[in-house]
Amino acid sequence: MKDYTEKRSFYRMRVNSEITLTDKHGYTRTGICRDLSGTGMQLQVSRAFAEGTELHTSLPAASDQFSPFQTVCTVLRCTAANDGYVLGLAINKVKHGPG
Repeated sequence: MKDYTEKRSFYRMRVNSEITLTDKHGYTRTGICRDLSGTGMQLQVSRAFAEGTELHTSLPAASDQFSPFQTVCTVLRCTAANDGYVLGLAINKVKHGPG
């Protein structure tokens, strides 16, 4: 039975995997995807991103038999952490195939 104090429609899945981020200028950086849900993700990164920034992400699959999980996201929050920044992203679109 779902605890009614939990307001999320999707549960978070712990990932802790490297992820690639690309901004609108084509600059690519890597980070760590800490958790993933049906509507968003939380990333650990080395630099800050402004709220509202659109990012394209690529999370590699566990096997070469599968395509990476690619999304278009918006930064909802960026908070300083001991070793960088934590981003809260909303997933706007899940992309299929390369690009």
